This record gives sequence, C-alpha cells and structure tokens, in this order.
Amino acid sequence: MAEVPLLLVTRKDFPANNLQEFIAYSKANQGKLQFGSAGTGSAVHLGCVLLNAAIGAQATHIPYRGGGPAMQDLVAGRIDYTCNIITSALPQVKQSQIKAMANLSPKRAPLLPDLRTSQEQGLAGFDAATWNMVLLPKGTPEPIVRKLNAAISEAMDSPETQKRLWSQGIDIPGKDRRTPAYAAKFVQSEIKKYETPIKASGLVIE
Repeated sequence: MAEVPLLLVTRKDFPANNLQEFIAYSKANQGKLQFGSAGTGSAVHLGCVLLNAAIGAQATHIPYRGGGPAMQDLVAGRIDYTCNIITSALPQVKQSQIKAMANLSPKRAPLLPDLRTSQEQGLAGFDAATWNMVLLPKGTPEPIVRKLNAAISEAMDSPETQKRLWSQGIDIPGKDRRTPAYAAKFVQSEIKKYETPIKASGLVIE
C-alpha cells in the first residue's frame, strides 16, 4: 500500500555532515556511539541494524518506548543518531534541531528534495524503508484476495488519498507493485535482506 522512507539523522552537533563523513567517524569510534529506536524490533531499530552492517560499524542500541522519547533524546544530544521514519523526523530536521545525513530509501523524498539518498552517497544498493501491507489468513479464497486488492488499489489511486499521504512524505508504490504476487515475493526478499544483519546483531525479542 505505502512506503515510508527512513532517514539517518544525528544530534545537531555530530561531527559529520554527510553519509561518508558519518561512516568514517563511526568506524573510527567503533562501539562508542549510541543509536536510539522506537523499541527493539521496530522499523527504526532494524533500519539502523541494516545500516550498521552495511557500513561495517558497531554502535550501542538504546531502545525507547516509542519514537517520541527517542527523538527527544536525540534533540537533547543524549544519543548520537537514529534511522527514523520521515514523518517523525521531518519537523526536527526542518527546525535544525537535528541533522539529516541521508535518505536511506532509493529515491529522494519530495519533502526533502536536497537530502541525497544513501545510494547517491556511495552506499550502493542500500534500501531501508518501512512499508504498509494488508495481509490475509493463509488459504483465503482467491476471489476474495483479488476483490480486496482491487478495492485497496483503487483507494490508493484516489487524488485525496495520494495528496494526504504525499503531504506526510509517504510514497505510494506503482500499480505493478500492488499485486498479491509482488507482495509475496517482496516479503520474502525483505526477510532475506534483514536476516543476516539481525542474527549478527544478536537481536532478541523479549
């Protein structure tokens, strides 16, 4: 249905101004940095797990009970960075309360057109975003699946829906990516993408 870009954002006095500088500083300070999240296993957490694995840097995870408290501590400078969704990070970025290093999605966000993507900054093939999908119980009759898919896709194409979502930085996938067949393949590809970094990080859900 929709994808929400993740942004790499840091405390405003972080000694880096772009992704390559962030990578260099993170590697030079292995294990000393702290990144916050909305909780263990959240999209914000996993985005940073994926990023840290891609750049070969270690940092301490600080889980919060929600994205709000994590953002408050980032603004206050008590943690170093997060990989937050654009809808949560945008106000603080606009007010220069934090620094945006990179859009972790493959394409730039219209609400932050000057913020380069991680791929544009040399992290080839990197893609971290959170997504929204409608899932049905296994064995749901195919006619029901097709009917719901058509209705949802039609709703996502309405100008009112698109205007509302785009105003929040939320991207609507093209029709070719809104099919049950694509969704099934996409979920499997996401599992494969995150599996190794998650295991390497030692993540455990309590």
